[in-house]
Amino acid sequence: MPRKLWQVKLCCPHPGCEDKELTSAGIYPRVRQVFDLDSYYNLAAEYLECRKCKRKVISWSRPIIEQLDVGHQLQFPILITYKYACDIRVIRLLRQRGLGNSATQLQKKLTEQHSEKYLNDTIHYLTDCKYFHDAYQSGLITQPSFGSPPEFIQVPSYKWFLTVYAQDVLPRMTEIKSSITATFGNILKMDSTKKVVKKLAGYSTGTAAWATNVGNEYGQVLMSVLTASEGCGLGPMASGLMARYDNAGVSPPQVLYVDRDCCGGSVAKVRDLFCKWTDLCVHLDIWHFMRRFAIGCTTEAHQLYGIFLGRLSRCLFEWDEGDLATLKDAKRLELIKTGMKEPSDIDIVNKISRKELATHCRRKTRGITETTRLVHDLLEAFSGDQGRDTLGVALLDVDRIWDIWESHAAHYFLCFIQYNVI
Repeated sequence: MPRKLWQVKLCCPHPGCEDKELTSAGIYPRVRQVFDLDSYYNLAAEYLECRKCKRKVISWSRPIIEQLDVGHQLQFPILITYKYACDIRVIRLLRQRGLGNSATQLQKKLTEQHSEKYLNDTIHYLTDCKYFHDAYQSGLITQPSFGSPPEFIQVPSYKWFLTVYAQDVLPRMTEIKSSITATFGNILKMDSTKKVVKKLAGYSTGTAAWATNVGNEYGQVLMSVLTASEGCGLGPMASGLMARYDNAGVSPPQVLYVDRDCCGGSVAKVRDLFCKWTDLCVHLDIWHFMRRFAIGCTTEAHQLYGIFLGRLSRCLFEWDEGDLATLKDAKRLELIKTGMKEPSDIDIVNKISRKELATHCRRKTRGITETTRLVHDLLEAFSGDQGRDTLGVALLDVDRIWDIWESHAAHYFLCFIQYNVI
């Protein structure tokens, strides 16, 4: 480290030395191998000694590097572990991990890169040896002696990559926590799933059965917890969310959509979990609302299953009239510019695509009375001949679907349609 060239003052990091300046004490006797994208390179260092405590510190140790300014810290793009060191370019490949980009997959790709680089270097070495051997055969030089190529250094295991990645995250832990806990929302959704828990491996396997996530209207996740059973143990999560809003001075959310226990349940009401948010409206989520009726179908592989759910969605939602009128006016002007004179309403509607509707228009619920009538008519239609496929197989289990309607329909409509969702 060129301390004199940089004109930096490095102090002893040990307690009790009162920031005593360090002095040079020779070269550190061990050279570290740094793992790079396709090879290794060596890292040498010097010893720095404290005049007061007489202890020595390695110049590339973390307490010393942190005393430099940011510009000089960037000239040490290395993380040190017990046996190896890792270049920051390898660590960057671990920061955005997902499907097909795990630590194991990265280890395999880097092994291929290192192997190919080793073979290329070996071929170059043997080629140079051949030139000297040909010169010896011609009598130009004395007989040379060649050593064997160096052995291939194995790439560390995937566990080492995870260790290095954890060391890279730790210095940024405060910023990461701040970015995560600074996520809020006015409309929240709480849902539980088993798919995430099935991916747990190692000592964590079988320790949880459900993963409960809370997201906002922008698709951002506010909090995620693992529980042993669905709906149990969510009190600390709810308390943490309420405390997050209170500490940040953010107004509480207006609506919370859930998959169960919207008005009551075997464990606890969701409203009781968020007791500090007195004005919070808890409603049943639309997807789970439709799933309540989907369980009345004989099978999801039925030819009319998708058509039934699509018509059920039309019974629940309608396009906002103001947004739809604005879209029609914009489409009319677009058709006029393309050369169509005075396009009719039918021409305008036919030219509007589903993507344009979803992008520019909002949807809202129809209301309890109208929705109840439309869903009842839909169930009556699919309970008859319209609910059979070409082989005569019925889509709906008539007894089950009407039992759902009579026993739960009033509760579902009340929980779902009280708030007009856009």
